[in-house]
Amino acid sequence: MARKRASKPTTTTEDTITTTKEAILTNNKETKRPQETDNDQPIAPPKKGFIFKLSLLLIAPYFYLLFFHYQIQHDLIKPILINAGLSLVGFFLTVKMIPVASKYVLRRNLFGYDINKKGTPQGTVKVPESLGIVVAVVFMVLTIVFQFFTFAPDSIWLVEYNAALASICFMTLLGFIDDVLDVPWRVKLVLPSIAALPLLMAYAGHTTIIIPKPLIPYVGLKLLDLGFIYKIYMWFLAIFCTNCINIHAGINGLEVGQTVVIASAILIHNVMQIGASADPEYKQAHAFSLYLVQPLLATSMALLSYNCNVCVFFFFFMFVRYPSSVFVGDTYTYFAGMTMAVVGILGHFSETLLIFFLAQVLNFLLSVPQLFGFRHCPRHRLPRFDPQTGLLTGTDDGTLVNFYLRMFGRKSENSLCVHLLLVQVIYFCVKFSLLLFMHCGEGAFSLDDAVGFGLHCPMLLTILGPVSTTGRKQEFQAT
Repeated sequence: MARKRASKPTTTTEDTITTTKEAILTNNKETKRPQETDNDQPIAPPKKGFIFKLSLLLIAPYFYLLFFHYQIQHDLIKPILINAGLSLVGFFLTVKMIPVASKYVLRRNLFGYDINKKGTPQGTVKVPESLGIVVAVVFMVLTIVFQFFTFAPDSIWLVEYNAALASICFMTLLGFIDDVLDVPWRVKLVLPSIAALPLLMAYAGHTTIIIPKPLIPYVGLKLLDLGFIYKIYMWFLAIFCTNCINIHAGINGLEVGQTVVIASAILIHNVMQIGASADPEYKQAHAFSLYLVQPLLATSMALLSYNCNVCVFFFFFMFVRYPSSVFVGDTYTYFAGMTMAVVGILGHFSETLLIFFLAQVLNFLLSVPQLFGFRHCPRHRLPRFDPQTGLLTGTDDGTLVNFYLRMFGRKSENSLCVHLLLVQVIYFCVKFSLLLFMHCGEGAFSLDDAVGFGLHCPMLLTILGPVSTTGRKQEFQAT
């Protein structure tokens, strides 16, 4: 909404009234122009060479699993490829829209200063805030358009799909409101619980858990149906995922970087489960998860090119800017957290999803004393920046970022972000390597062997995590 300047009292003559209206319209038009200052640096999209390398090196291992390592049916491959094509369009669209959107948010004074650059010239630069709204809007458009290519009007999956979009849209709105109005953190805990309700009401998957073999004689069951208690667990999981990305933040690229790492792991997990299972319903559930995680990963990679450091990962490769050109805001963290919660819950691997968030779980446990008022909780629980050396020093605040600095010494913001993300990447590589090692039979995972062996090796069970039981009831009943 354009601002109107206060005008002096006017007479009732038609000429004066007309002149006043023209002046007001002129002022309105002038205020719509972005006001650039010396501190407002222009934002240019990444080079075409970067986009090509990034797309090629990310897509290659994924398509290898999809087309060569596993024999996946054509009726599943086709919608996955359509979704991948739309996701690729979304990547380029997001890259193009971020510089445009940054001008609009700067015009409305939605900007911030990099606290970890305070005392340096970079600390005085106005950085556009809440650019996660671009990712969320592009994601919503892609997922809505995708419905026309995949789901029939009477499809049972269409209800869950639209419920997922409703929850994601609600959290995106909450995140943008938080960026503008600075909502108290207690409210942030309540509203995600409401946003998760459409998701839980539409959930039609299993509510059972596998009983480990050593405990079967005491329980008397191989599968235990938790019923309503399992839905309560998923409700808390949605609340946790929505907030954990926002809590584990504070340095350039960490919010988007951890999302890209987790989304990439979920992508590989879904392909492995589709290729390993013989149950059509189980495959469809993981394909459903792919329909949402592919657009999330593509649009997040576009945002990451404006918000991260230079780093090399094992299963994807990134050349990106440093320092950050934009801030993602709470809009992105809530959007990404809810999307991954939706992906895990409606993909019917909500137990395994929590293992993907191991770093975020550790960060939450470290944060509990401050979050619940047992210790003083400052507004920004960030490391202490030394403008002379450019290094960050860990404080006594309970975050994984500060804990890592206290354990391994002072680091630059660039190095710290790379270290934290590489730890997650190594963890996922070990997890998937062990799963492939335990891959047995005719392309199916032996859940009994995995759980039984894991009980004799607690570290392995921690790495592998729980295994979803959807579509496996008959297998266990026949055992």
